[in-house]
Amino acid sequence: MEDLINNEIVLSSKEERVLKLLAAGKKSQEIADELSLSLPAIKWYRQRLKSKFNAATTGELLVKAIGQKIL
Repeated sequence: MEDLINNEIVLSSKEERVLKLLAAGKKSQEIADELSLSLPAIKWYRQRLKSKFNAATTGELLVKAIGQKIL
């Protein structure tokens, strides 16, 4: 799966769910519990999202996702 299609960021359904839970203010452990995933898996998803959005922090990630109308 490509990260970009027609210059738009493409997210997997899991990445989208993690992003929405981050936007709701959930902590990594809370997201892991809610999605029945391990904490390392959630950390991996967070890093992957930051990479896709070229963001250094979670705050920057959320700002960019809002700016691109993904959130």
